Amino acid sequence: MSLHARKIRMIMNLRRAGLTDGAVLNAIERVPRELFVLDHFHDQAYEDQALPISHGQTISQPQIVAMMTEALEVRKNHKVLEIGTGSGYQAAVLSKLCRRVYTIERYKSLLAEAEQRFHHLRLHNITSRCGDGSKGWPEQAPFDRIIVTAAAAEIPQTLADQLAIGGIMVIPVGPERGEQVLVKLVKNEDGSLASKIIADVRFVPLVAGALPEGEARTAARRAEN
Repeated sequence: MSLHARKIRMIMNLRRAGLTDGAVLNAIERVPRELFVLDHFHDQAYEDQALPISHGQTISQPQIVAMMTEALEVRKNHKVLEIGTGSGYQAAVLSKLCRRVYTIERYKSLLAEAEQRFHHLRLHNITSRCGDGSKGWPEQAPFDRIIVTAAAAEIPQTLADQLAIGGIMVIPVGPERGEQVLVKLVKNEDGSLASKIIADVRFVPLVAGALPEGEARTAARRAEN
């Protein structure tokens, strides 16, 4: 089966799973997921499964990407903050839906790989940097939407503070080795957050601090062992 046929099958499966936002599905269809996975996983790029990438990280399964993106309710005029660039796939999908994506990754070489993909695909509305995602991007706040692609032990107040009134944050919450849930937060006029649990999930933990490249290589080796 060709990659195109596998992509069409994936989109159909997402619809069957109840993910029906046409704009989100169109964005996912327009992003070549095979460019965001390791070469020897190309034939699995459109299967509904998470796949390993560099530094012991993963690219989330398509259903999770679609679910999180749909929950964000992104509009064309929105400014979106992503915590955890990873392969760059989620940012690429978001770039098809909003005005600008700001994305933060703690691994320098992982971010460099993602930036190469953005350049190759001519995704010029993505701004990226290496840093501590838990601190957000205060210079660009407030954000209409915030998406976190790593599990936090609790809702990071710093990120909540950078969310615009009426804005939405989607974030996995829970311990690294325990139960995690995907939470949708809406910021009220008084600054409080209304929350809704969307699904049970499994994500790598949100870790504070950017890593020097030498430490990043060591961390990657440990993750592979």
